[in-house]
Amino acid sequence: MNNKEKPIGFFDSGVGGISVLKESLRVLPNEDFVYFGDSLNAPYGTKDVNEVKKLTFNAVDFLLDKGAKVVVIACNTATSAAIDALREKYTDIPIIGIEPALKPAVEISRGKSIIIMATPMTLAEKKFSNLMDQYNKDVNIISLPCAGLVELIENGIIEGDQIQRYLKDKLKEFMQIDVASIVLGCTHYPFIKNELIKIVGEKTIIIDGSIGTVNELKRRLTRNNLLNEKKTKGIVTIHSSSINNSTIDLSYKLLKL
Repeated sequence: MNNKEKPIGFFDSGVGGISVLKESLRVLPNEDFVYFGDSLNAPYGTKDVNEVKKLTFNAVDFLLDKGAKVVVIACNTATSAAIDALREKYTDIPIIGIEPALKPAVEISRGKSIIIMATPMTLAEKKFSNLMDQYNKDVNIISLPCAGLVELIENGIIEGDQIQRYLKDKLKEFMQIDVASIVLGCTHYPFIKNELIKIVGEKTIIIDGSIGTVNELKRRLTRNNLLNEKKTKGIVTIHSSSINNSTIDLSYKLLKL
């Protein structure tokens, strides 16, 4: 197998990165993908940074063992904690991360506020602090840590009363201010986008970082001459650290939504 025919590796702390994988399948339909979700150890957002680094390196090694030609860290928390160290170690393979899509949110803010929903660790990390420093002079950015939301989504709870109660409780103090957009700073969160819209309404724009990440993935594949040239549709293989087979079933279900 030449390098072009090798799969693209995707990693997330659980099923969240499936939201980025879905966008990748749209943009790169002829590529093969191998996905690893570390649902056994989810959530990452409340863990110590060194533990997240260790788990992320283990996941990348797993994907490289599966022959990945490039690795996408489709997890905001893992990107914040480990992306620089990963790139220092794996110098012969492109490593692509994801970060909250603050830039497009600021561009459409029209002076209104922006809410960024993310895990506590993503919001606490220096990488996010640096990102905030770039944009918070121009617009009011509200950080909203959402501990517990990943666990709900990992359990397949992406709609209904429980999610509605959670989101209403998180957003209740911001309902009276003028919010232009909500940035989804965790790859799990796009799966509850419809429930979020029910609360904040259609006028509030919901933004996630999947499109930017996938565009960067395509650029890196092109630059490194790694685009798969086959004409047939690609294959997706999903792995999970969870001992519960329902996690794999949930992953494929979310991929088809």
